[in-house]
Amino acid sequence: MATVTLSVINDLYSDQRLDKVCNSLIGMGFEVKLVGRRYRNSPEVKREYRTKRIHLLFKRGPLCYAEFNLRLFFYLLFQKTDILVANDLDTLLPNLLVSKIRRKKLVYDSHEYFLGILEIQHRAPVKWVWTQIEKWCFPQLDHIITVSQSIVDLYRKEYGKEVHLVRNIPLLREYKPINKEELKLELGIPLDQKMVIFQGNAIHRDRGGEEIVQAAPYIEQAVILIVGDGDMVPDLKNWVKEHQLEDKVIFTGRVAPETLRKYTQMADLGVTFDKNVSPNHYYSLPNKLFEYIHAYIPIVASNLPERKRIIDTYEVGEVVEDLSPQSVATAVNGILQDPERYARYKQNCVKAAQDLNWQKEELVLQKIYKNL
Repeated sequence: MATVTLSVINDLYSDQRLDKVCNSLIGMGFEVKLVGRRYRNSPEVKREYRTKRIHLLFKRGPLCYAEFNLRLFFYLLFQKTDILVANDLDTLLPNLLVSKIRRKKLVYDSHEYFLGILEIQHRAPVKWVWTQIEKWCFPQLDHIITVSQSIVDLYRKEYGKEVHLVRNIPLLREYKPINKEELKLELGIPLDQKMVIFQGNAIHRDRGGEEIVQAAPYIEQAVILIVGDGDMVPDLKNWVKEHQLEDKVIFTGRVAPETLRKYTQMADLGVTFDKNVSPNHYYSLPNKLFEYIHAYIPIVASNLPERKRIIDTYEVGEVVEDLSPQSVATAVNGILQDPERYARYKQNCVKAAQDLNWQKEELVLQKIYKNL
């Protein structure tokens, strides 16, 4: 049985895309091992495949990335494996070097437009280093995957390489009704209130948390549930406390994927408000968009090309040009208070889920790995 070793710099716990990829590979007959990083507060992960999380001395900054890449290089160098999979640019260099030394096949799965991420746009030396790594590695790659059509087009134009699109979309599961009243009581949400959900693995600045929290006072007869964690969460909590909105905005922190699915299905509407502050934000296609569709709840989103493409094509919600609190609230209230429009968007979500699901996305993976 051929072995595939996948590596990523996160702690694996809430990375649903990689979990789906690993399970798809198992379904193709591969033995799988997933390598990541362990944070101080990382919950334990239980998977159907082997996992390895690397402890780091440096927690952030250039030394953190350098240490992880060095440790990953030596780890992969002595692992029994047939295929290496680098997830994102921050794991690509050690995977490429090991693939050359050991003559192993390499797949590059880029989960974002790395050179366009906000964190490096105004840090010229840092961006220069990552640019040199990408420019050296990319021409040597034969099997490349990424997550949105816009990023596919960017890579094809920049490097003239074939790039495959595999979007981060949930598995199509049997829809099982849940006890919404019980979940609301568990979270302290009044039964007569509707619920708007904002979820994210990385709730950082300009990812939409500020917009939905500041719109909360204007959203009528609904509670905002924020699921996830990130740099902005402490500031959001302080803002909620200062404006005495604790009953209006509820934070759950990070939760297990199965709990997240229940919370999303419990909601009446989902929001995603990334802003055009970097190329990566602009071209992103967040998993939460598809999570909302699979929970059959309408969506309100910022007007960025990839999410607008999905929302307009399948008519599952609306995009807003202006992310002011009043405009966001107007869009949310408009859908929640219009039963006919709400029912139409909800029914379109049911139809869209039949087309937008991992079972169809993994067909691309099957073709790639079959050729390997």
